[in-house]
Amino acid sequence: MTGRTFNDDVDWDGWPVDAYLAENYRELHPSDAAVLAHHSACYRSLPAGGVERSVEFGAGPNLYPLMLGAAVCRRVDAVEAGAANVAYLRRQLADGPDPSWGPFHALARELDPRLPASPAAALAHVRVVHGDVRALVPGRYGLASMNFVAEGVTEDLDEFGALCACFARCVAPGGRLIAAFMENMPTYRIGGTTVWPGCPVDVPAVRSVFAPLTRELTVTRIDADPTLPDYGDSGMVLLSAVTR
Repeated sequence: MTGRTFNDDVDWDGWPVDAYLAENYRELHPSDAAVLAHHSACYRSLPAGGVERSVEFGAGPNLYPLMLGAAVCRRVDAVEAGAANVAYLRRQLADGPDPSWGPFHALARELDPRLPASPAAALAHVRVVHGDVRALVPGRYGLASMNFVAEGVTEDLDEFGALCACFARCVAPGGRLIAAFMENMPTYRIGGTTVWPGCPVDVPAVRSVFAPLTRELTVTRIDADPTLPDYGDSGMVLLSAVTR
């Protein structure tokens, strides 16, 4: 027995969506703005409508990565395993996004004016897929985005690496990868009660996983955001790359 929690040990159907959104996404935090700026720069380097299909790898209930791809990706598959997250995403697409996502969209459109004029329009090309990201067909996508997933679903560094490899390999050679990770994220609590796995990683750890799988690899970091709950992390690691 290792004592570590692995992805398959966790009941992802019970992810506390409301508490997670309340703690992290009911307002636009400085760290969100930094991630938006990083990701938008990656998208701005690509032609409008130039990617036939992209994937949000483990979408969760976070809408702003889905909005960011609207100028470039003709279709975005939001692949998510947890039933509660899937239900939230489907409600947001059917009924329109919560007003709290408005500032995220406004900043995203300021950074990339090619984005549609409303949050709902920016999500029009999103398709929610209830499934396991590990089952994605290799090479299916032209671009993949992953935000706070691989380091937040396991306590095992080898499983973290395997998930990152799966993320990279779902994109055809020459396609784009865009990602954000919590830096040095330990096991953490949401809503003060439910406990979730974390795998502490940093810039060298992320670079070592992706270097054999990519070219044009850029890995940077930002400091911890004091306006967010203190989960024990030390900031965020941001990645952009082209698949080999």
